Amino acid sequence: MATIKVRQNGPYLIEGDDITVVDWNGASYPVERRPFALCRCGASGKRPFCDGAHNKCGFTATEGATAAE
Repeated sequence: MATIKVRQNGPYLIEGDDITVVDWNGASYPVERRPFALCRCGASGKRPFCDGAHNKCGFTATEGATAAE
């Protein structure tokens, strides 16, 4: 089972063992460690993975989880 945690003003933290990251063309990215983080700010030099650039660029997330309707 995979868990995706939305970090406040940070990346998506992905936890789980059987996870593959695939781009729009179907090409897979190697996942070198677990858990791993996916960039949300767009400033990472390792996209789609997070390299902590959100701390330097002042990224502020606007979304949060809401109750299902």
